[in-house]
Amino acid sequence: MLRFLFGRGRAAGGHAAERDDELMKVIVGLGNPGEEYTRTRHNVGWWVVDHLADVWRFDGWRKDGQSRVATGKVGNAKVRLVKPLTYMNLSGAVLRPYVRRPFWSPVTDLMIVVDDVALPVGRFRFRAKGSAGGHNGLKSIEAAVGSQDYPRLRIGVGPDDPDRQVIIRDHVLDEFGKREATAVRALLPTLTEALELWITSGIVPVMNRYPGTAQS
Repeated sequence: MLRFLFGRGRAAGGHAAERDDELMKVIVGLGNPGEEYTRTRHNVGWWVVDHLADVWRFDGWRKDGQSRVATGKVGNAKVRLVKPLTYMNLSGAVLRPYVRRPFWSPVTDLMIVVDDVALPVGRFRFRAKGSAGGHNGLKSIEAAVGSQDYPRLRIGVGPDDPDRQVIIRDHVLDEFGKREATAVRALLPTLTEALELWITSGIVPVMNRYPGTAQS
């Protein structure tokens, strides 16, 4: 999408108190806090929201309750990027302030970015709803919003060989290899475009247009 759509300046009003009835899209990158987790597969959601904050030129990250947030505009839409500081299995706690908003709905206003060991590195998948699939972060999100009906972006962190047996907990808490990290970074421009489309048009056009690989 054309870059003129984005609010490249600082959000008006700095960090002034927000109105509860203010419309807002919320993109949550799941991950664990702490330097030791920064380069792990489990934290690929943080990689995505860090990239978005940079290319959309949002305000710098700031502490907000149990998360760090960056806020700005994409076109006319107010967008909040969120990195939970709760550890993965309690990620849903950061959604409490948004769930209470009278005109905010996880069906249309929430996007969760999460690692997926069932997808190989270099692949991704947008879904409008679905089960947690054993992912503790998604289980917590589901409990917080009271439903499985919320969009999510699953990013592949699985082994190249689908027949290779791995201990999932050890695999996701291990760091990306150099080639894996390069493959993930190659997805970021495509994911940015797809999320821009979600903000303006919703999840269905995104699922139709973006099949799950980097686009040249």
